Amino acid sequence: MTKSEKSAKNVVATGRTIEEAVRAGLELLNADRERVRIKVLEEPTKGFLGFIGSKSAKVELELIPDPVEEALDFLREVLDAIGIEGTLDVEDCGREILIRIGGNRDMGLIIGRRGQALDALQFLTNLAANRKATSPKRIVLDAAHFRERRREALVRLSERVAERVRKTRKEIVLEPMSPADRKIVHTHLQHHPAVRTYSTGEEPNRRVVISPKI
Repeated sequence: MTKSEKSAKNVVATGRTIEEAVRAGLELLNADRERVRIKVLEEPTKGFLGFIGSKSAKVELELIPDPVEEALDFLREVLDAIGIEGTLDVEDCGREILIRIGGNRDMGLIIGRRGQALDALQFLTNLAANRKATSPKRIVLDAAHFRERRREALVRLSERVAERVRKTRKEIVLEPMSPADRKIVHTHLQHHPAVRTYSTGEEPNRRVVISPKI
């Protein structure tokens, strides 16, 4: 016979043996063994004649936080706080987890100017997702396909400026960009035959420079 005390993410369970108590706790948490931390609180004892004064085993099982679930919980709270009935679609991209935010309202509040609000929300989401995780995950947020549209715009910009630099043989300094945006420009032009790129300045005013190759 087993007894259990349950909270949202941990349980204290008892059983005739430690294994029996662990199984009871796993059933209550609806979790596999690898998803929990197990702490033995009390070892079982047989007592007099095998049963008089015997004590059950008592264990505590703590659910190991799943970074994706933690991220989704955090985002739901944020969307609810700003009054957006949003949808959250998750895609496992291997090295990172992409969460697409959809909603019944303009996503401008989520995205912000040049994606600054989205970048800030992504930073906070990663903190919330990985604060207790044993295997951290990199979370990338997108809203209304902003990341894709922004990447396409930066690729077009880098190609136009690279062509101008090639013709004039004079370097051009782009407007301040986020680290993610600068990476897009650097990556797209890294094998360009006529130009090279580097960054200059301090955050948040760090810029990409497109310069002719010597």
